[in-house]
Amino acid sequence: MKRTHHCGQLRSSDVGKSVSLIGWVDSIRDHGGILFIDLRDREGLTQVKANPNSDDAEFNAAINKLKPESVVEFRGEVEARAEGTTNAKMPTGEIEVQVKEVVIHNISETPPFPIDDDKGDKVNEDMRLRYRYLDLRRNKMNKVVRMRHATTRAIRDYMDTNGFVDVETPILFKSTPEGAREYLVPSRINPGEFYALPQSPQQFKQMLMVAGVERYYQIARCFRDEDLRADRQMEFTQLDIELSFIDREDMYELMEGLMKQIWKDVLDVDLPTPFPRMSFEDAMNRYGVDKPDTRFGLEIQDFSETFANSSFKVFQATVAKGGVVKAFKAPTLADVTQGEMKNLEETAKSLGAKGLAFIKVAEGGEWKSPIVKFFSEEEKAALNERLALEEGDIVFFAASDWEQACAILGRTRLECAELLKKRGRLEIPADQFNFLWVIEFPLMSYDEERGGFAATHHPFTAPVPEDVQYLDSDPKRVRGQHYDLVLNGVELGGGSIRIHQTAVQKKVFEDVLKIPQDVVEERFGYMLEAFKYGAPPHGGIAFGLDRLVMILAGLKSIRDVIAFPKTQKGQCLMTDSPTPVTEKQLKDLHIDTTVLADDED
Repeated sequence: MKRTHHCGQLRSSDVGKSVSLIGWVDSIRDHGGILFIDLRDREGLTQVKANPNSDDAEFNAAINKLKPESVVEFRGEVEARAEGTTNAKMPTGEIEVQVKEVVIHNISETPPFPIDDDKGDKVNEDMRLRYRYLDLRRNKMNKVVRMRHATTRAIRDYMDTNGFVDVETPILFKSTPEGAREYLVPSRINPGEFYALPQSPQQFKQMLMVAGVERYYQIARCFRDEDLRADRQMEFTQLDIELSFIDREDMYELMEGLMKQIWKDVLDVDLPTPFPRMSFEDAMNRYGVDKPDTRFGLEIQDFSETFANSSFKVFQATVAKGGVVKAFKAPTLADVTQGEMKNLEETAKSLGAKGLAFIKVAEGGEWKSPIVKFFSEEEKAALNERLALEEGDIVFFAASDWEQACAILGRTRLECAELLKKRGRLEIPADQFNFLWVIEFPLMSYDEERGGFAATHHPFTAPVPEDVQYLDSDPKRVRGQHYDLVLNGVELGGGSIRIHQTAVQKKVFEDVLKIPQDVVEERFGYMLEAFKYGAPPHGGIAFGLDRLVMILAGLKSIRDVIAFPKTQKGQCLMTDSPTPVTEKQLKDLHIDTTVLADDED
């Protein structure tokens, strides 16, 4: 079994050559007893011509036995296609192979869905995941698999050129339940004790810095037991990076170089660097989210001062209580339908709003809204001047505490952009890549539910040096040396400069996060001890590889860039997992199970 060429390789210069091709039967066409067969492998298609031979019953039987998706080997001679039958859409469209011998390796049953890009995209996703091995045969999916490979190859080339060392870290780790929910693994040889699958290699990579590795990276498998979405999986892959003796500026430059190489190697696109930077506060104020899509405007503005003494009590009272009044203009969207407006209101309510106040600028410049009658002429003038209102525009408002008001309008802004795109009034080129560093996040956020502070990023993030003085008196005022790389409204990755001194790390754990001393010792004692032995200044970042490839491929779900993904219920439909296990397996692991009824907590 030896092929001389792949199915996307032969050209007119190969006419006259004896060749051997192996692949899958893509289609069969019978033209008056002569069969034309498109043979497919991962590289492309070649048309094969088979003339039934009355003197060779075995050959005839084999040819007539073929079905689409069968695996077959053809040996024959390359011929030029007859004039008028060439196919300019196929790289091999000027030739065909006249078959002389055929070897059938496997006859396929009729597939449950077409192995075709357009038709396959219309197939129910559960069906595609049930037969994932067939879905991956499609040309579109084959390209994604290879694009992912090209991406990891570009990463490895860049990391190697810049002196990084690829180091594997353990999959069986210890439980650190202050983060996202973990997957626990029972230990048979340590009854009643459990490992946890790592949410990231965070602590190990910091230990590698203490160990003197200096520049580490890993394409790492990570696990989080959380609800799934289009851009989230329970097991995922990240590019994990840590460096010693660097500051934030070093990190920005290195990572911009990495993105530049990936985009050049994979898409042949030259990215302009350096990337713009925006503070967390600025991103929230202008776009309502810490991962803003800057490819379009619709920027949010603050009108708290304008409405501080307003006759409209909802706005006036919000400002009096320390809240804010914010608004943005959606140009030409005053024709929003009743159904669309209801959806916008429901979205706002899901984020805590009681409703969604608005003003439509109707024909002739007339303002239409239930709240306009409460506005003074000065307030109207301020809105008109700062938002540059024109006929056909609509303005949306949010009055609440700062974070909630930002979130409400941030989400409404994105929804309005989709409505404008649907109407053909907003066009975003597919090849527009707006990279952005979001920086200066608050080190701590107040968690109302637990009644204390929680790390905005993680508890190993170093505070901005000039803000360390506020750790005791006003933790919310402390900025962290944290940075996120955002692309077109998607967070590609994030990281920070780390705490590398035992006293500072211990203070954050115990004095700010209020983690009991014995718990700190149990979970992080080895790290605090390691820092006593000459820990270098260090920092790192991690990128979601799945999201990165999703954007490169122009897709909307990371399930399409993972070879064997889970459904939103965490199931693998192809292998039918998860499944129950035997009583003996549970006994060996010292585990008993209890299934609660639906009405039990």
